[in-house]
Parts: sequence; structure tokens; C-alpha cells
Amino acid sequence: MRVMSFHLMPYADLDLAVKDNYRSVWVVLPNTEFDPVKGHHLYNRYLDELELAAELGFDGVCVNEHHQNAYGIMPSPVVTASALSRRVKTAKIAILGNAFCLRENPLTLAEEHAMIDCITGGRLITGFVRGVGAEYFSTGANPVWSLERHQEAHDLVVQAWTRPGPFAFEGKHFHFEYVNVWPRPFQKPHPPIWCPSQGSLETVEWAAHPDRKYVYLQTYSPMPSVQRYLDLYRSTAETKYGYTANSDRIGWCAPVYVADTDEQAINEARPHIEAMFNVFLPKVSEMMFFPPGYMSNASLKNILAHKPAAKYEKATVEGLIEKGIVIIGSPDTVRRKLTEAHHKMGFQEFLTLLQFGTMPGNLAEKNIRLFAAEVLPALKALSDKEYRGFERPKVAAE
Repeated sequence: MRVMSFHLMPYADLDLAVKDNYRSVWVVLPNTEFDPVKGHHLYNRYLDELELAAELGFDGVCVNEHHQNAYGIMPSPVVTASALSRRVKTAKIAILGNAFCLRENPLTLAEEHAMIDCITGGRLITGFVRGVGAEYFSTGANPVWSLERHQEAHDLVVQAWTRPGPFAFEGKHFHFEYVNVWPRPFQKPHPPIWCPSQGSLETVEWAAHPDRKYVYLQTYSPMPSVQRYLDLYRSTAETKYGYTANSDRIGWCAPVYVADTDEQAINEARPHIEAMFNVFLPKVSEMMFFPPGYMSNASLKNILAHKPAAKYEKATVEGLIEKGIVIIGSPDTVRRKLTEAHHKMGFQEFLTLLQFGTMPGNLAEKNIRLFAAEVLPALKALSDKEYRGFERPKVAAE
């Protein structure tokens, strides 16, 4: 198994009382709540945390994109990945992901990703995401065209990376007379592409298509729901496309906190994980997070049934642990739970969120170091030999 350190870069200095003054910390939270001096400290601290993870043997470090919120202050993960590209010497650098479809010119991102791939000598992983519904309000994009623009932007970028230029691209949403990206990516035919997803059925089918076979990544769901989605990817590959999906196409991302004992881990993680799920995750109307036209009725029904944030539940650390949304405990407990999860789901890509919510730097560093020393070696040793195998009758698409 490959294990990577994922970072959201939240605005950890947020005054949590804002939740009582504004309907969300997404889109509508005034930017006067952001202190650039504190931001300077947080950005550099978070880069240090990712660099530390790479030094301690993680297979990669991961960043992503969000706009106008305190949940993740990385509107441009390209900037973050660029800052990491000269300091992280051997680990992969994964942008999970960029919303190419939100741009009027996706070729600018294609150029920037190619630059990072060249700087790192081929260590970039590219993530294509549509962006959660709130991003469409932040950027003024029409969510009705989300899926179409996502797929067309993907086709444009992959062609730009692989076809000799210049050539013309005439799509429904993007029109370019000259596609001639300089530089070209280091990796051939292009950097690996991953597809993080909230659980849209259309995205699962798109990622699993034989022309792509992209790594499909699930986050922030109860463990039975994660298994359901990952098995849906395998089932789609088998029943719709006629091939067996390899386990290295299956990924899971989960917050993890490790301490000497279960009790200590729970007590230390409690305020920060509860802040993440009760304040930092979207507490907006369903229309803002799932705007009309953003996804099909079947996909929306699926997500509302399985995503706790979508149902506005009051999260407690005990409830999050019980549902398997987070893994918190002693090294023995964390190793056991993750090994059991791998046995059921067979994911070969695991992304661990070791800083979350309001967690201060001393706890985050302790967590990174203890995970690297006591959990990471056991996870890296896991393979399909420990996976129980795909049990297709348990897969359900609705």
C-alpha cells in the first residue's frame, strides 16, 4: 500500500463563534475574518508539516483546491505544490485536485502542472475534480454544466499533454485555435490522474471507464459507505466495462490521530475534529452545496443518504469513531482498524489527514511523527494478499 499525507490547510485560528453569526464558513464568511499575519504563520507551518511527512517516509504529500472558506485556504494548490517541489526530494506531490472545469482556460493549469512535473522529474500526481457545489457560487460558474465542462476540460488537457502541437480544439465549452502547451510534462504519456469524488455515480462511471481507469478516492463517509462506493467502482468496471479493477485504482482518505493510549488520543483530538465537522465543513443549504443541475437525482439521493455533513448532524468524536469516519486511538488501535478496513475494501492508496480543524502545530507534529514511526510501516506492507477480495453481491448502486 502507498500512504500519503494529505493537508487541507484550514484557517486554524478561526474564531469558532462565527458559526453563530454566519450561516457558513464557506462563501459568505467575510474575508475580514482572515488575518494575513496569522495566515503567513499557518501557510509556512503547514508546508513544514508536509515536508516533515515526506522526510519521515510517506510516499507522497497531497494538497487540494477550495475557494472563499476557512475549511481550506488553498485557492491555488499549484502554488502550494510549487513551494513543495524543490524541498520534497523523493515523495510524490499530488494535487487532489484542481477544478479545471471552473476555469475559462484550463490550459493555464495544464501548463502549470507540466512545469511542476518537470521540476520534480516526474513526481506529480494530477487530480481532476469538479469542485463542490459551493465553489460554483464562489466563482460564478454555472453548476448545470459542471459534468460536461469537467469531462471536456479533461479531454482538452490530456490532448494538450500528449498530442504534438499546435492543433485546434473545438468543444462545446472550450474553443482554442492553437493548443501548443509549453512545457510538456516529464512523465509519459502524462502525470497519473486521480479522481477524488463526493460520490457522484456519473463520476464513478467516468473514472472507471477503460480509457481512463483512474484512481477513485473517497473521503469523509462512514466506513460502510466508503466500502459501498469503492465496491461500486469495482462493480462498474466488471459489469459495465468488462474488466477487473486493480486495487491500486482504489483510494481512501480519512482523518487519523495517534497517541500513546486510546483515551489520550480521543481527548487530544476531540476539540479539533469536532471543530472540523461542526464548523469547518459546509453548514449551508442543500441548494448551495448541491445546487440544481450539479448532479443527477440518483447521485444526490446517494450522497444525502451517506454523507454526514450533508445531513447537518452534530458530530462528536465518539460518533465519528464509531462510524469509521475518523481513525483515532493508540498505535495498536489505529493499525488494527486500518488493517481491518483494508481487508474489507482492498484500497492500495491511503491518504491520511494528520492535521485537521483547529489542531495546533505541536499536536500535528506529534501526530505525524507517531504515525510515521508506529503505523506507517505496517500499512506499507499491506497488499492484495490481505484483501478478502471483491464480494460483488454486496454492491448496491442506490
